[in-house]
Amino acid sequence: MRRYWKYAKPYLSAFIIGPILMIVEVIGEVVMPLLLSNIIDYGVNGGRGIYYIIAMGVTMVITALGMMAGGVGGAYFAIKASSGFANDLRKDLFNKIQEFSFTNIDQYNTGSLITRLTNDITQVQNMIQMMLRLALRAPGMLIGALIMAFSLNSKLALVILCVIPLLALAIYFILKVAFPRFKTMQKKLDALNTVTQENLINIRVVKSFVREDYEQDKFSKANKDLKESTVNAMKVVIFTMPLMMFAMNVTTLAVVWFGGNQVVAGNMTTGVLTAFINYVAQILISLIMVSMIILNSSRALASAKRINEVLCTDIDLTDEKALHKDITVQYGKVEFKEVYFKYYKNNEKWVLENVNLVINPGETVGIIGSTGSGKSTLVQLIPRLYDVDRGEVLVDGVNVKDYALKNLRNGVGIVLQKNVLFSGTIKDNLKWGDENASDDEVFKCAESAQAQGFISSFAEGYETELGQGGVNVSGGQKQRLCIARTLLKKPKILILDDSTSAVDTATEAKIRESLKTELKDTTKIIIAQRISSVIDADKIIVIDDGKIVGVGTHGDLMQKCEAYNEIYYSQMDKKVTA
Repeated sequence: MRRYWKYAKPYLSAFIIGPILMIVEVIGEVVMPLLLSNIIDYGVNGGRGIYYIIAMGVTMVITALGMMAGGVGGAYFAIKASSGFANDLRKDLFNKIQEFSFTNIDQYNTGSLITRLTNDITQVQNMIQMMLRLALRAPGMLIGALIMAFSLNSKLALVILCVIPLLALAIYFILKVAFPRFKTMQKKLDALNTVTQENLINIRVVKSFVREDYEQDKFSKANKDLKESTVNAMKVVIFTMPLMMFAMNVTTLAVVWFGGNQVVAGNMTTGVLTAFINYVAQILISLIMVSMIILNSSRALASAKRINEVLCTDIDLTDEKALHKDITVQYGKVEFKEVYFKYYKNNEKWVLENVNLVINPGETVGIIGSTGSGKSTLVQLIPRLYDVDRGEVLVDGVNVKDYALKNLRNGVGIVLQKNVLFSGTIKDNLKWGDENASDDEVFKCAESAQAQGFISSFAEGYETELGQGGVNVSGGQKQRLCIARTLLKKPKILILDDSTSAVDTATEAKIRESLKTELKDTTKIIIAQRISSVIDADKIIVIDDGKIVGVGTHGDLMQKCEAYNEIYYSQMDKKVTA
């Protein structure tokens, strides 16, 4: 509750005013049956005449208007408080996810995070809204109606007490059964969101492999699982509500029977019986309201627990203990000292093992090796996308853990293997590198990345709208846009992680030449599968099974590195055969 107090505090006035206004409505509901009783007993049967009936009628109209004002006002403030609460909670949850390291992100699938940001928070919002509207209204109506019922006829009111244990048992059943079922239902919703997201993002792959039937079956299964878990959870409502309505109707019949006998015997007036029946209905309705509050609270508590899991996730990669938070990357020197790393800490095998390496400022360094050898993992340690398990990574002689994350990552530009663009114009995407860049700077970086030509061919040029993820440009065009975006950042260390694999060799050569001439002082690290991409590098690093097995120029490695020779001749043989 302490965690959630911060989201309620800005809307404290709404949290207070809303329930107070609902109490106004409750007072009106409790008074109304008494006024109706007076009209019947004193106005109609008591002979006080039309003026008394009119006076009571006007009083009822005024009371109804007061109830309406209280109900509308209470609903307004309940919506205001719950919406504001949900807005701030959603913002904090999103910000928390933005702080996640890659390791933290690996703990959750994307569909689950989307469900928590949307559906789970909506469930909490609905609970708060219901609580503000009913939490005081239900017990207020229950207590007020009970007092009025006992004051009118204490013996007849005992009939009501017979049904309360049955309703209490139903409420206990809700608490016992509902919570785990709603928790399961939210997990099934996670799974459905994940399947849907994967299918829509990769729809072109699905169609190209003619896997529509497979995806439809997969979606149907996830959808069916959600349906079954929802039905299972809602069985609580299916069986509980009719039971409570049955108890309510039986109680009403009992009151009419015993009260009718008292009216016939002259021990109770018709007006009192009418009011008593209304109070019985209010008592039972208030108990049903309580059960609905508990039912919705069970679902919301399951959602709140899932939200809390994200908010309470320990961020394993922060700069709180950084010793030099004010310094920035000035030169671009990179050192690896006895570095060990693995993604799953319980695994025996290291992804990177005993890596020792020095990359000097301004050098162009190529990294090559077989798939899964640890090339990408190595460079991701430089901007602290992951932290080493042993050893240290230094940038400009300072341990990367001692930099503020923002300063470190501002000095490192990285084009990851998976090229991602965002919905918006081409210019908007390029300005991710520097939102204050001038048009000339944008054009220059696009030209260096060999993107100027195809951008100019579009009718809208740099104002061309890109679909989500850049789906309306080719793989090679997407790679060049991502390179241009990173160049606009003007990093001291530039990492290209197999980022020219989708462009032809001639275009790749032009990109390398641009980087060489225009980024002379920038340290350039190029990960590649093709030897031709790194053959002219100042230094080539060969990685095999997480270990560095060779460092040197192309000529050096041809003479003394067997792994490099194998890669070289396998690729050259393919060229000759082709």
